[in-house]
Amino acid sequence: MALPKVGSIGEYIREQRTQAKISLRQLASAAGVSNPYLSQIERGLRKPSAEILNQIAKGLHISSQALYVQAGLIEEREPDNDVLSAIRTDRLITERQRQVLIDIYESFRKENRAAEADGDGDTFQEARPAPEPQGGDAGSSPNDDAPLPEGYLAALKPYGAPSANGDATSETKEG
Repeated sequence: MALPKVGSIGEYIREQRTQAKISLRQLASAAGVSNPYLSQIERGLRKPSAEILNQIAKGLHISSQALYVQAGLIEEREPDNDVLSAIRTDRLITERQRQVLIDIYESFRKENRAAEADGDGDTFQEARPAPEPQGGDAGSSPNDDAPLPEGYLAALKPYGAPSANGDATSETKEG
């Protein structure tokens, strides 16, 4: 959510108030502050507290976070997405593991944003989910018939991985 850049919190509040077509008196009444105090805030003579900003945000029917960011009380950041929320709430991994996963995920996102900005759509397009298979086995994909790379096969060997020709080993046939 990008906020418009204005000189001060007072100017921002005035801009929001005029866009909402609310008079100074109406906003002061809705926010529970006096007319002169709100006027002084809008003119940059007073710096409102976080509590007053919250009341003004309610009066303007806007996010108090937007006012906090504009006033410099908090930094603007991207909202959490489902992936980050899932990582942060998973109780089966340690804090260090959470941080490593978040760092890796953010590095992928940064790489894709850079590729998108450079006009290299290949990297960004690869980040999109593959289309669902049409008909046939719902669990198969067009690359299911392709042999696995040798490095993967070596890593999967202790788990009864398929051989290079795709046949199951004796452990997988039994299991």
